[in-house]
Amino acid sequence: MSMGNASTNPEVAALLGRGHRLGADRRNTNYGGGNTSAKATGTDPVTGGPTELLWVKGSGGDIGTLTEAGLAVLRLDRLRALVDVYPGVDREDEMVGAFDYCLHGRGGAAPSIDTAMHGLVDAAHVDHLHPDAGIALATAADGPELTRRCFGDRVLWVPWRRPGFQLGLDIAAIARDNPQAIGVILGGHGITAWGASSAECEARSLEIIETATRFLAEHGRAEPFGAVIPGYEALPVQQRRERAAALAPTLRGLASTDSRQTGQFQVGHFTDDEAVLDFVSRTEHPRLAALGTSCPDHFLRTKVRPLVLDLPPDAPLPDVLARLRELHEAYRNDYRAYYERYAEPDSPPIRGADPAIVLVPGVGMFSFGRDKQTARVAAEYYLNAINVMRGAEAVSTYAPIDEAEKFRIEYWQLEEAKLRRMPKPKALAGRIALVTGGGSGIGAAIARRLAGEGACVVVADRNLQGAATVAEEIGSTDRAIAVSVDVTEAAGIEAAFAEAALAFGGVDLVVNNAGLSISKSLLDTTEADWDVQHGVMAKGSFLVSRAAARLMLDQGLGGDLIYISSKNSVFAGPNNIAYSAAKADQAHQVRLLAAELGEHGIRVNGVNPDGVVRGSGIFASGWGAQRAAVYGVPEEELGAYYARRTLLKREVLPEHVANAVFALTGGELSHTTGLHVPVDSGVAAAFLR
Repeated sequence: MSMGNASTNPEVAALLGRGHRLGADRRNTNYGGGNTSAKATGTDPVTGGPTELLWVKGSGGDIGTLTEAGLAVLRLDRLRALVDVYPGVDREDEMVGAFDYCLHGRGGAAPSIDTAMHGLVDAAHVDHLHPDAGIALATAADGPELTRRCFGDRVLWVPWRRPGFQLGLDIAAIARDNPQAIGVILGGHGITAWGASSAECEARSLEIIETATRFLAEHGRAEPFGAVIPGYEALPVQQRRERAAALAPTLRGLASTDSRQTGQFQVGHFTDDEAVLDFVSRTEHPRLAALGTSCPDHFLRTKVRPLVLDLPPDAPLPDVLARLRELHEAYRNDYRAYYERYAEPDSPPIRGADPAIVLVPGVGMFSFGRDKQTARVAAEYYLNAINVMRGAEAVSTYAPIDEAEKFRIEYWQLEEAKLRRMPKPKALAGRIALVTGGGSGIGAAIARRLAGEGACVVVADRNLQGAATVAEEIGSTDRAIAVSVDVTEAAGIEAAFAEAALAFGGVDLVVNNAGLSISKSLLDTTEADWDVQHGVMAKGSFLVSRAAARLMLDQGLGGDLIYISSKNSVFAGPNNIAYSAAKADQAHQVRLLAAELGEHGIRVNGVNPDGVVRGSGIFASGWGAQRAAVYGVPEEELGAYYARRTLLKREVLPEHVANAVFALTGGELSHTTGLHVPVDSGVAAAFLR
C-alpha cells in the first residue's frame, strides 16, 4: 500500500533536491527561512485509489537540509475545502489547527503557518524564500513602484500581511488572475514563486532573485549607508579580536540577565564580517539599526532591534564596558516599554528584555541565543538584514513593517505554541566548559560527558591534534572546539580563554585536569622531576583558575571550578613524593578558592580518582609500568590489582570520573563548594577526615 513517499514519487524527490540547491546559497534564503512544496497524485491507503496530495516543508527545519521526514503531507481536497469555512482574518489563526484534519496519514512534520500559501496557489510547485535582494525591494518605501520597474507584470506586489490563511488567499488570487506572473514580492517579507514543474519553479525563483540583484546593482547609489565616521574604521584584525575577547564575557553576562533566572545562560557568537564592520562605520547605521529588521524570520531571531555601542573602537576598555552597561539598561527599559505598548490581555508573557544582537563599531557583531547554533544563526540573520538595508537604501528608503506588526508576530500565540513544543533543555544547556588535558584519557571522557549534557566544550590540550580529535568526535564547532595550551605558560592560558570567549562568549565551567606523573623514590627524585610535576599540576591549576576567575567575574554569572586531584592527595603511598605533593597542593587550592570565590557565586570542588588505568593518558605514558613495578604485578594486571584492594572491588574508568564532574556541576549540588569527591571504589586509607 503506497503512501506516495519520496522513494515512489518523483515529484517529492524533485522537491527535496530543489530545496537543497536553493538552501545551499544564503543569497537565496536564510537558514531555517522559507519553505517549498510540491503537489502530486498519491495513493489513498483506504480505497487504494488516487488522491491529490501536497508535500510542504513543515514547521521548523531548513530547506537546505530538508528530508522527507521534515515534510507535512496533506490531502489537497480537504485543504482547499477550508476556503469555504474560513472565518475571516480576525480568526485566521484557527486555520492552523484545521490543517491537522487535512493530514494524509500519520507521521511527517507539523504543518506550518505558510501551508495555505502553498496549497491554495494553483501550481504544482511553489517556493517561498527570503533572499536579501527580494526583501530589499519588499522593504523599500516605494516597493510597489520599484517592483513594477524591476519586473514589469512578470512579478507582482502583495502588500504586507502577516503570514497566514488570508495571505495564501491573496497570493492564490494573484496567481489565478495574472497567468503571465511567475511570482510575487511580499511587502516587508520576501518572495513567492510557482511553476508547473519543480525545474520551472526553481528557475523562476532564481530569476526573481537574480533580476532583483541586478536591478539593485544597476540602479543603486554607491554608498547607501553614508560616509565613514572618522575614527569608526575597523581595527586591525588582531587588535579587534583582542578587543572582542575582552568584551565578550561582559556582554554575555548582560545578555543573560533574564535567562539566568531560569538557570540557563545565553551562548554567544562573534563575527567581524566585512559587511558588519562597514555598516557600523557609516553615518547612517544608528538610524537604520533603530528601525530594526523587517522579515518575520529576521526579527524573531534578532529581536526588534540591536543594541549599538556609540563609542569609537579605540575608546578605553573600562569606558566601553561602563557604556555598554548603561546602554544595556536603557535597552531593557525600551524593550519593556515596547512590550507594554502592544501587549494585550491574552499576549504571552514577556520573554526577556535583553538584546540578541550587539553591534560594536570597529570590532564587529556579538549575537546570543539558547545555544551556539541559535546565536550563530541570529548573526547570520542580522547580516541578511544589513544586506537588505543596503539594498533598500541604495534605491529608496528602508521602511520595514511597523513596530505594532512586529510585536504581533514576536508575541504571536502560534509562535508561543512552537516554543512550548521545544524539548526541555539538558542540564548543562547554555553552559560553556573548558577542560584542560582534554585530548585523552580522563579529560576526554569529561569533555564528552559535559557535551552530552548540553554544554559547549573547549577541549584544551598541549597536544592540539588529540584535542581536535576529541572535539570532532563531540560534533561541529557549535558544540566543541580544540585549543592548544601548555598550562605552565600564563600567556597561552589567557589565549585559550580568549578563544573560548570568541567562540562561545565566555566560560563558566572549568576542569583542571591536565597532569602527568613520575613515580620515583625520594632519593631518586630530581629537582627537575619536582619542578615539572608542580609546574603542570600545582602552578598550572593556579594559572588556569586565575584566568577562569577573572573571566567569570567579568560575566557575573558565577561558575564552577573543578580540580581532578587524586586519592594520593590524602593517601601516603611509596615512591611518589613529587606527584602526591603536587596533588595535595591542588587539593588545598580547592579549599582556598572555595573560601575566596564563594561570594561571587563561583563554586570550587574536587574529584579524587584512583587506579584509573584503562584509557588513562598518564598510565599509558609510562607511569603504569612504574607503578606496576612498585607493586610487583604485571602492567596489564595493574587495573585489576587496584580494584582488588578497594572496598567495592571495582575497576575505576575515566567515565566514572566524568560522572563525578557532572554530579558536581549538573545542578543538583548547587549549594556545595569546597568538597572532594572520591572516585576510587573505596580506599579506606584515603577517607576524608
